[in-house]
Amino acid sequence: MTFIQHLLTSVLPHCWADNMRTESLSWVLRCPSCGFERSVWETGSIRWKATGNPRRLMACSHCGQRTWHTLYRKPGL
Repeated sequence: MTFIQHLLTSVLPHCWADNMRTESLSWVLRCPSCGFERSVWETGSIRWKATGNPRRLMACSHCGQRTWHTLYRKPGL
């Protein structure tokens, strides 16, 4: 857990912190080169009460290529 994640989960009410973690786990970054996916929470970020499907320029932890990762919310999570 990163410093920001730890800070927000300790300061916010318990039900809000749980909701923030659950929602951040449902948002996924996908590498277009290899298809590797990981949740926003696992990357150390938070995505809570958000909309849209932005892209992030970053290096893939699986294939190592620097590409525009698609950020989307997995349906049903």
